[in-house]
Amino acid sequence: MNTKIPGTRWWRIIAPVLIACIISFMDRVNISFALPGGMESDLGITSQMAGVASGIFFIGYLFLQIPGGRIAVNGSGKRFIAWSLVAWAVVSVATGFVTHEYQLLALRFILGVAEGGMLPVVLTMVSNWFPEKEIGRANAFVMMFAPLGGMLTAPVSGAIIAAFDWRWLFIIEGLLSFVVLFIWWFLISDRPEEAHWLPASEREYLVTTLNQEREARLRENPPVASASIKEVFRNSGLLKLIVLNFFYQTGDYGYTLWLPTILKNLTGANMAGVGALAILPFVATLAGIYVISLLSDRTGRRRAMVRLSLYCFAGCLLASVLLKEHIVAAYIALVMCGFFLKAATSPFWSMPGRIASPEVAGSARGAINGLGNLGGFCGPYLVGVMIYFYGQNVAICALAGSLIIAGTITFFLPAKCDLVSADKTAKAGKPASAALKSGRGL
Repeated sequence: MNTKIPGTRWWRIIAPVLIACIISFMDRVNISFALPGGMESDLGITSQMAGVASGIFFIGYLFLQIPGGRIAVNGSGKRFIAWSLVAWAVVSVATGFVTHEYQLLALRFILGVAEGGMLPVVLTMVSNWFPEKEIGRANAFVMMFAPLGGMLTAPVSGAIIAAFDWRWLFIIEGLLSFVVLFIWWFLISDRPEEAHWLPASEREYLVTTLNQEREARLRENPPVASASIKEVFRNSGLLKLIVLNFFYQTGDYGYTLWLPTILKNLTGANMAGVGALAILPFVATLAGIYVISLLSDRTGRRRAMVRLSLYCFAGCLLASVLLKEHIVAAYIALVMCGFFLKAATSPFWSMPGRIASPEVAGSARGAINGLGNLGGFCGPYLVGVMIYFYGQNVAICALAGSLIIAGTITFFLPAKCDLVSADKTAKAGKPASAALKSGRGL
């Protein structure tokens, strides 16, 4: 029966969401190429200040996380992202005209505010369109924005800087946001009920299935009238996800935003060469997201998949340090870091909706992403400070330590974060009703 249901939602929803997320990622990480590409020397920026400039984005990123999640649940995520795209474009173009490091800090902070609601909004929108059995794959496609954004940012940034300078990098990539705005506005819809382009059979399937799943979750997690932020912090499982995400993002963005500098120091290549070398880690990221999300959906062991990804990421970082005298081997280790870079995201972002009511989950996604992404400030800043005082290798080891802490926290997450299908449980001799309760925490 499911094979007869049209799959219009996969390209009408996932495609524009993915494109918008790619643009946001490009705007967020292009500074990692601009800094070694002439910005540091032009503005007189030290490695410590470079860490602040890279990370201050995530301080601003905090402000719209929870409001964004609430808007997506109760209002229009479509309009929220449309206005966000306008803001991204203006701020990015303005960055191309800075003349002082403090102007740069202010604009990076404002960009963080403008992008802050993006991820909780799109994740909530995706949850409005995809049932439980599809949500893992849907989230995986969305989370591909990071590697795809990296794959585009690396060669494009290197080429623009080599042909012009770092200022044109921000101007050109900022203007792309206006192009994406039109794609977003004419393709996306907030919910199946509002999508006139949706085939009737697909709309009926989605509305029926999603309502059934919502009712089942509400029986376990009764709705909260105000869905205040207090409800997020009263949930111990959500608090653990926040802490886990903090240490995860410390390692993630510490690696991502300093990768061009690490590659430049490792190989001695120019910026065009660094841009080319930076492509392969993000190609590996695509593979990692797909493989881990597939394993997560098939096994239902989401905590284990997150743990595996984080531990392997840490191991590859340490390997790049141990193999530093062998440039090719160290580069391969950095590429393998890319494989595990975002692999944990799909199973991770499937968890909040399993341990909280839909109303609370919207705010929870914002809190998890916002407070967790303070690690996005700590990671780049930590690397900058560590490089200044102790050298690059110590900085990389510190990032690995943060990832190990994040992976260890998965041992303490509630069991209902995992998804155990009724079919698998039934084979073990449990009745279907018990399977549903065990697998979904209902």
